[in-house]
Amino acid sequence: MATPQELDILTKSFTGFGVDEKSITRILGKWKPEERESFRKGSPNFFKQDDRLFEKWNADHIALLKREFSRFKNAVVLWTMHPWERDARLAKDYLIKENRSCDVLIEIACTRSSEELLGARKAYHSLFDHSLEEDVASHIHSTNRNFFVALVSAYRYEGSKVNDEVAKSEAKILCNAIKNANTKNPVEEEEVVRILSTRSKAHLKAIYKHYKEMFSKTLDEDLEHGSSLKEAVMCLCTPQAYYSKVLNASLKSGADEKTKVALTRVVVTRGDSNMKEIKEEYHKEHGVSLSQKIEETTHGNYKDFLLSLIERGE
Repeated sequence: MATPQELDILTKSFTGFGVDEKSITRILGKWKPEERESFRKGSPNFFKQDDRLFEKWNADHIALLKREFSRFKNAVVLWTMHPWERDARLAKDYLIKENRSCDVLIEIACTRSSEELLGARKAYHSLFDHSLEEDVASHIHSTNRNFFVALVSAYRYEGSKVNDEVAKSEAKILCNAIKNANTKNPVEEEEVVRILSTRSKAHLKAIYKHYKEMFSKTLDEDLEHGSSLKEAVMCLCTPQAYYSKVLNASLKSGADEKTKVALTRVVVTRGDSNMKEIKEEYHKEHGVSLSQKIEETTHGNYKDFLLSLIERGE
């Protein structure tokens, strides 16, 4: 007879982020037919009973389990790729989706160095026989098109020199564009696109600082929630805060699939980069370490692999 503890472990193993392969193997491998039947009858979230009292897997949960089993595989595959290929494939996957959100493309365009973004564009040529800029222009038909093409085309100055007076004047330009948002979407303003797609990150951080000093709010606070401009400003000026926000959303109970997949993407793509700063920001913002949150939320080999990536170098 299956014990209540085994039933509880198995139920948890089939839910959440990833599946606990070790517990599933250990428990199911020794269960007799009557114990498996008992589990089916006692797990209405997983099984439905038809009019002949036949318990069958819920089709929606089968689809969910396929995704959960694949999380570990997907994380390993992405981690072993060359970073340029990884970014190129992530961008392509974003572009062919119908219900896309702007986060993936903006992350690639705005948090990578100039050389990393150039490398991703070269990899995109090699993999898909198109330029990334060409496909962005072909697939995006919203008001964001010119902005996105400009972002992925960027090759920013990486030095520390900043003209402070120019940064102040451009903070005013951005403020005026935001104030006039009811008349014209700021993402369609040529000067806004020029500033955010060409200026160095050091220069943009100076703009960010002057904006707060002059207008008592940060630039991203004044931008519409969820807009491509807000996401780009956060990625360019406060990437650790941006990634902390994305990770927190992905780890929430009840997060949808589009939100959950960000967990793999962020941990894998930032594992060799600014993960230390992201973890510090996450702890500051949410009062719990990222490692602890992943430990509590995810399962099995997927959990172990994520933890190994975020704890590297500690």
